[in-house]
Amino acid sequence: MNIRSLTRGDGVVIGAAVLLFIASFLDIFSIDGATSSANIPSAWSSGPLLLSVVLAGIVGAALVVVSHGLPQVPKIVGLDLGQFGVAFTVFAAWSALGNVFDPMGGVDNAGSGDSGVSAGTGLILAFIATLIMAAGAIATPLVPALQAALVPAPKPAAPQPYGAQPPGGYGYPGAQQPGQAFGGQPQQGQAFGGQPSQPQQAPTPQPQPPAGDFSPFWFAVPVPRPLFAEDGSQAPIAELAPGTWYLAVEQRGANLVAQTQDGRRGVLQDTSGIQRG
Repeated sequence: MNIRSLTRGDGVVIGAAVLLFIASFLDIFSIDGATSSANIPSAWSSGPLLLSVVLAGIVGAALVVVSHGLPQVPKIVGLDLGQFGVAFTVFAAWSALGNVFDPMGGVDNAGSGDSGVSAGTGLILAFIATLIMAAGAIATPLVPALQAALVPAPKPAAPQPYGAQPPGGYGYPGAQQPGQAFGGQPQQGQAFGGQPSQPQQAPTPQPQPPAGDFSPFWFAVPVPRPLFAEDGSQAPIAELAPGTWYLAVEQRGANLVAQTQDGRRGVLQDTSGIQRG
């Protein structure tokens, strides 16, 4: 699971799930005239409340967050895990609202008059938590501010001229620079086979590209975006995740040819909102 692919909206969902877990240990009833020593149950003493509000909300939040952290989201009955998670959070908020209005269910209808029992701190806080959770899960794909990366990516190394190796290795920001390639020529003055080598001729300087030409640069995407094959087919070969730096090696009109950290190259068609390193 890639933590850097989580968004601010996922942070809202996670925070709401923590608040719901805390609320599950608080009183679900408020009884008129009850003393502070009264033993009032929590959500863990009520099966319907525990299943329909607490566990449904926490499971929904987990599905939403996990679906955004996986490179390939699994589907169940044609729906991905994120959609199931959103449905769970909405169901939990709806159930919590019903319990706030009628905390005792049908029990208070057995007698006559006011029972003096109302929703307690646990129920009210659980409703607020599930409402925030459902709102965050639904609004994240719609609000750009919630789509920003939850964990900012580290600053990459400065881009190198096209064809040169970056300090951390081509396509791997921050990686250790490898040593001399196997089978490479010895350095000037280095002995080969015990014999001193002759001074090597200085290499001919290569012409630098004009200033207006494209130079590779590091970039990060704000939301997950597909990378398509260079042959023009519409089958994605990879998915770029927020919070990870990729190297743009070529520009084709409004598109960029990008290289992933495992060496795959493809065309990024949607370049809106990318962050340059």
